[in-house]
Amino acid sequence: MANPTTPARPGMTPTANEQDNDATGIGKTVPQQNAHLDLIPLGHVDPMVLSVAAANIQAVLGLDTDIAGNRPRPAYAYSSSRRQYNAVSILKNLALEEEGAPLKLGITPYDLCIPILTYVYGESQLGGRAAVVSINRLVDQQSQERTFDRIAKICVHEVGHVFGLEHCWESGCLMRFSKQLEQLDQLPLHFCSACEYEIARGLKRLLKNSIQAE
Repeated sequence: MANPTTPARPGMTPTANEQDNDATGIGKTVPQQNAHLDLIPLGHVDPMVLSVAAANIQAVLGLDTDIAGNRPRPAYAYSSSRRQYNAVSILKNLALEEEGAPLKLGITPYDLCIPILTYVYGESQLGGRAAVVSINRLVDQQSQERTFDRIAKICVHEVGHVFGLEHCWESGCLMRFSKQLEQLDQLPLHFCSACEYEIARGLKRLLKNSIQAE
């Protein structure tokens, strides 16, 4: 989800400590058995943010979600000219991971962009394996609750794209495209009946494939 008309604000430039982390890496947690999705922090992400995202993915989408250990910032995706991180590069990297759950959702504090848009709140592979969300523009300094609500909505929305859902025209559906945060704030944290049906079909396929892979 993105606003193509608003200029991008400068993203978070990596600090010296974060550059060191690129070389050393950060330890991973042991994944849960039979998880459907790995939630992967790319750079330091508040544990509460991760818990909120995972809980809503499980509640709304029915996906067992494992929270992975912190990864280094995605230096390979950094654009010095834009001072942002290329979401497409991150998606390609996440999709190549074979270990862990079949679906991957990266979450990062850094500002994301794609070549044709000034910034994106999140990006995903339609019908693929990977999605990524930036919390950079979702923070409301006056309301932590609103911040968590936005993060939950974008995470669930982007995983919806991974299930093959495109943007929906229903005003009361989370898959509706939001250009502005005000529009995002008005969306409910659930899908319309048509999108919910497609999610159920996608989850059924995922479970079937997981059983066959065991």
